[in-house]
Amino acid sequence: MKINFKRLDHVQLCIPPGAETRAREFYAGLLGLAEIERPAPLKGRGGLWFEIADIQLHLGAEDGAAVSKRHPAFEVEDAGAVRTYLEANGVRTRDEPQLEGIKRFSLFDPFDNRIELLEKH
Repeated sequence: MKINFKRLDHVQLCIPPGAETRAREFYAGLLGLAEIERPAPLKGRGGLWFEIADIQLHLGAEDGAAVSKRHPAFEVEDAGAVRTYLEANGVRTRDEPQLEGIKRFSLFDPFDNRIELLEKH
């Protein structure tokens, strides 16, 4: 059977239990993402959901997240201006090896989740 994948639906990152207010300040306040309501059966588990472009970003509450190379990557417009804005607001960023035709860097949320942002030329 050939599986016919249609599109990416959501990305899941982890935050510590009870950190929803801080996550909301970062993702809705600083990044400007729209928070969306989670389905009723999932509301008691902690965490938040947001819309980002045409997919969803799920923040699940979890103890002891380990440092990892795992990360989502999102294409943005004017990566340089985005990075300047983030750094001016105290967000830690990191250079990434540059690829032909792509300007990219990573940012870290308050919980050390790495998020790559890239701009295609």
